[in-house]
Amino acid sequence: MLTRRHIRVKVMQCIYALTQSKDDSLEKQEKFLKVSIENMYTLYLLVLSLFIEVQQLAATQVRLSSKKYLSNRSDAFPDKERFVNNRLLLQLVGNGPLKSELEKRKLKNWYLNEEYVKLIHKAIVESKVYLDYMNKSSNSYQEDKEFISTLFKEVIATNEKIYEYFEDDKLTWVDDVPIVNTFILRQFKKVKEEQNASFFLPRLLKDDEDMNFANKLLTKTLLNNSMWEKEIEGKTPNWDKDRIADIDSILLKMAICELLNFPSIPEKVTINEFLEIAKEYSTPKSSIFINGILDKLVKEYKTEGKLKKVGRGLL
Repeated sequence: MLTRRHIRVKVMQCIYALTQSKDDSLEKQEKFLKVSIENMYTLYLLVLSLFIEVQQLAATQVRLSSKKYLSNRSDAFPDKERFVNNRLLLQLVGNGPLKSELEKRKLKNWYLNEEYVKLIHKAIVESKVYLDYMNKSSNSYQEDKEFISTLFKEVIATNEKIYEYFEDDKLTWVDDVPIVNTFILRQFKKVKEEQNASFFLPRLLKDDEDMNFANKLLTKTLLNNSMWEKEIEGKTPNWDKDRIADIDSILLKMAICELLNFPSIPEKVTINEFLEIAKEYSTPKSSIFINGILDKLVKEYKTEGKLKKVGRGLL
């Protein structure tokens, strides 16, 4: 679920939090990193559980409407239970392992904040994508899957109230939401009608090596902070560390640390990854600035024999 780039971003966030709080406790930062990564999986589970809660609310409303004598808009649909019986939604609702994971983690956010479930349900039934889906006469798993994907992309993921809720719950989720949303869309695209229930409970990290990479990058960047500052010094005219943006400084130190301490990662991969992160998280000119310094350092390291790379590297 998490790529190496996402892991680098998590380490960057952790170091930034340290610089802002002036807390030099390495143990605390390692714990913060681990919790931040694990919380990303919690966010993933919460988004999936939102679909479950919306389906159950819709089912309740269908039952209530069937007992009313007055007609409503849903009566005009060929099948007013089509949304409730959406096959992908039912896969989530009936997913035992997913339900067990939600219970184990005690994720009752929507039960305690049911107004958000009602808000999303209202946004769904008022959307054009919902009306188009409900007015169709054809019915297939592929159509159900495409509808849920479009609904998520155009109605749920773009809802400002839900975004604000996640932002208020955990600060690190601000950057995690786009990553989780993209991953969920990929899951919806790949899911099959006879899918194993474990499909919706992927591993957060590919293997233990990813967590080792995260911890090593964090600790070696922090413990050698003064060394990395000396590496940067002199590589730009009139260099003044106080004038460099905090994020740029952190990304430079992390990149230098990775270049010198991770022999299995090619220097091109390291440079490209940190340039992409800079484009997303720092100033418009940051990637050019960072690229210039890293380019000089790589040439210098190669000349001095400091850059020792082996293997094909890991992305």
